[in-house]
Amino acid sequence: MNYSLRQLRTFVAIARHGSFSRAGEAIGLSQSAVSHSIKELEAEVGIRLLDRTTREVVLTDAGQRLAPRVERLLEELQAALLDSRSFGTQHTGTVRVASSQTISAHLMPQRIADGAARFPEIRLTLRDQPQQQVLHSVRNAEVDFGIVIDPVTAADLHCEVIMQEPFLLLCRDDHPFAGQAQANWRDLEGQALVLQDYASGSRMLIDRALAEQGVTAEIVQEIGHPVTLYPMVEAGIGIGVLPALALPLPAGSRLAVRVLHPVVNRSLMLVRRKNRSLSPAAEAIWQVVQAQAAALTQRRQQQPNWPQA
Repeated sequence: MNYSLRQLRTFVAIARHGSFSRAGEAIGLSQSAVSHSIKELEAEVGIRLLDRTTREVVLTDAGQRLAPRVERLLEELQAALLDSRSFGTQHTGTVRVASSQTISAHLMPQRIADGAARFPEIRLTLRDQPQQQVLHSVRNAEVDFGIVIDPVTAADLHCEVIMQEPFLLLCRDDHPFAGQAQANWRDLEGQALVLQDYASGSRMLIDRALAEQGVTAEIVQEIGHPVTLYPMVEAGIGIGVLPALALPLPAGSRLAVRVLHPVVNRSLMLVRRKNRSLSPAAEAIWQVVQAQAAALTQRRQQQPNWPQA
């Protein structure tokens, strides 16, 4: 059968008011439109639902059986639609986010705190994963969204850059570089380097920067977690390159950081499945991360010695 909600609402209104004209007034239709809707409905169900006279409109036996059932169905449908609209504005539930290690350690704790303050009924859970695993979790709907380092080859994902930050040189405080105001990428030629491995989204960017500057890297150690970089460099094993997000340095360490020129930035971005809507709660946290990343960028740019690309 091919009937419309308008036809059903019209039928119920007539059953309730006993008149085409009063039914039309109740639902905002002309009398002729009411009559036309009922004729279409009767034609569709194949049975007369109303007996019409010049003085009154009376439900047939079939109409009397059908009217209360249709009225209940319309009420249930209205309740369901109102419930869906209410859900669409709620900021409750669990939001799952995945991010790579440096981001998890240095960006997300404050974002989680900010989200909890603004939306106390949202529970935010964080998965600390290597970048490729973050992308896998997003694609497989294991998390609502992720935060990764660009570039990412991901035609199936919606990606949005939220901030950029420079790479810095990390060395011991007695290294010759520590006595300079800044360093050049070409100064790394012949230096022993300690870098993160390729599970990190930063490694490809560092390799590209070294290649563009014509530096032949002597990589003596490749590490999985950025925290390991600090003791490696402090022990004199080599010098490192790290993103600004990894700051501050451990308290009491014999380490120093210097700006590398030309400035090379890495981009942090939010990723989620393309053509899939976030829940209201996940959308709220997505916007919290956006806003806080923008605020962090603004604070950094106001620092007098912050490197500009």
